[in-house]
Amino acid sequence: MPERSELRVALAGFGAIGGAVGRRIDQGLPGLRLVAVSARDVAKAEARLAGFAASVPVLGLAALAEHADVVVECAPAAVFRTVAEPAIRAGRILMPLSVGQLLEQADLIELAARTGARIIVPTGALLGLDAVRAAAEGEIESVTIVTRKPPRGLIGAPYLVQHGIGLEGLKAPLKVFEGSAREGARGFPANVNVAAALSLAGIGPDRTRLEIWADPGISRNTHRIVVEADSARLEMQIENVPSEANPRTGKITALSVIAALRALTATLKVGS
Repeated sequence: MPERSELRVALAGFGAIGGAVGRRIDQGLPGLRLVAVSARDVAKAEARLAGFAASVPVLGLAALAEHADVVVECAPAAVFRTVAEPAIRAGRILMPLSVGQLLEQADLIELAARTGARIIVPTGALLGLDAVRAAAEGEIESVTIVTRKPPRGLIGAPYLVQHGIGLEGLKAPLKVFEGSAREGARGFPANVNVAAALSLAGIGPDRTRLEIWADPGISRNTHRIVVEADSARLEMQIENVPSEANPRTGKITALSVIAALRALTATLKVGS
């Protein structure tokens, strides 16, 4: 029986998500090996890596692609291209979480087509992207996503700052944005990567409609999706349990990355 080749994985970002993914790979994921990480706080990352079974170096963002077959991007959106472009030019597999950046930097998708790189977007803090992709093989009439977050999870978003929308002391739910997924990704780059992923799975960022609510009555980030298609009507809702390491990040996001990595080498893959 032929042996499967091992995929080398590098993590661009070693916070709540990268740390959880790195630990799981180090504990053992068949066919995967952690070879490098990148982090703003190198000393903190090295201290965390000291407890790993494997010896893993901390490298600069742009250097990760030189050492890995798969580069997982879980860094701030501002450094997305620094991570993505070298990986794509080298023909690697890029697994991005700052998906909204792909809407603004679509040239990277065109570059991947030329270099043979693959861009694999994990489901992240969402659900049902497999069903949306299936519906998109037929005709989709409309896609709407309504995101509700505790106010603290939205404070500082460029759209709120630009429009002078304050959320301190909010007593009732407030709709702070309504528009396309593309507009939402620009105004809330750290908050609505889920809408960007949904738009790429379905009918695109300009036709996908997005509402964002600041809701002081909830403790979990909640996303409700409605899809009208010729094959099915989909209604889905997810309430994400916050990560202990970073309450603004859901536990399921790191788990989604782990599942996506596992699928790269799995004998059996369930879901389209």
